[in-house]
Amino acid sequence: MPTDRAHDVVLFGATGFTGGLTAEYLAAHAPADCRWALAGRNRAKLEAVRNRLAEINPDCEKLPLLHADANDAASLREVADKTRVVITTVGPYMTYGESLVAACADAGTDYVDLTGEPEFADLMYVRYQAKAVASGARIIHACGFDSIPHDLGAYFTVRQLPQDRPIHVDGFLRAGGQPSGGTLASALNILSRTTQTRDAAKQRKKIEPKPSTRSARAVAGKPGRDDVAQSWVVPLPTIDPQIVARSARTLDVYGPDFTYSHYAAVKRLPMLAGGAIGIGALAGMAQIGPLRKRLESLRKPGDGPSETQRAKSWFTVRFHGTAGDAEVVTEVSGGDPGYGETSKMLAESALCLAFDDLPKRAGQLTPAAAMGDALIERLRRAGIRFEVLTGKPTQPPSRQVTLG
Repeated sequence: MPTDRAHDVVLFGATGFTGGLTAEYLAAHAPADCRWALAGRNRAKLEAVRNRLAEINPDCEKLPLLHADANDAASLREVADKTRVVITTVGPYMTYGESLVAACADAGTDYVDLTGEPEFADLMYVRYQAKAVASGARIIHACGFDSIPHDLGAYFTVRQLPQDRPIHVDGFLRAGGQPSGGTLASALNILSRTTQTRDAAKQRKKIEPKPSTRSARAVAGKPGRDDVAQSWVVPLPTIDPQIVARSARTLDVYGPDFTYSHYAAVKRLPMLAGGAIGIGALAGMAQIGPLRKRLESLRKPGDGPSETQRAKSWFTVRFHGTAGDAEVVTEVSGGDPGYGETSKMLAESALCLAFDDLPKRAGQLTPAAAMGDALIERLRRAGIRFEVLTGKPTQPPSRQVTLG
């Protein structure tokens, strides 16, 4: 990574809801010698954020403010040239994200974002993987609730199991919280672009190499009652299982044949049915332009839940891992998943890239492949729990079917 640049970390998007929380986290927790800055297109709004940060940490009074506009590629390249790591919270990423990825791939600048948009991650791989590998840039998507708890949780789980035999891991998500305007916009964007998402995945599959002596893939599970989750569970088709499978293809620790299944878990069956109906209805409305705009207007980008609402939010992801006759149950848990903990995960990812001794890898990477144990330790110190609950001999589960 370049060491002769003006800034260690630049945050692009601090005037938004999640970006503002990320800025506050950095103001409170970035090391004293961290040279960081804010970037955006509206200087007056950046100055207001800086004034708020100075109340948290007086040293932020002199925080540099950089001009950056998602629609001005030259401004993004200037920012990338000046820093070692760029954080971006400016989404939906399919709309606003590509120029910054391009700038970082060209400049050899590390990049982290919050995207849960599979289409964006796949297209950025197709278009910029070769450039990033050549420049040494680490392009790391999904560094928030999508997909840090799931990716690092699966990694943490396999580290508790023998690595010389096939490994299967189930992940069970339970959470309580409210979305921001930006999150709602991203979700609707994903739901409205299912055809484009499939096309992007096909483009990536044609060029992405796979390990020649190992196998790693996401597999579909079946809905039902699960004793380990102590809940009703249903397969959850988010970006998270894709990220976990990519980590497993990169790292030998996942064993010779790794499979992962991802679920939402709820205590009561009517809630599960109601949630499935609600998601189906939302997906249908997202296909109709006027209805989608109406949904987007319910919460504007930059809006989000109050501090009181966030304080009541929580998440747990329980993992059940098996390798032959070995078994382990682990759990990753924390507070407000969408905002408090997401801003923490994103900021700590950037600090990890800037300051920790990490594997020498470049290109588009997953959080586990790029940062692994170092990021787990950072997040543990920051209050996110990674725990081993139980471990005992068992037989491999037979509930899953291969997705391919």
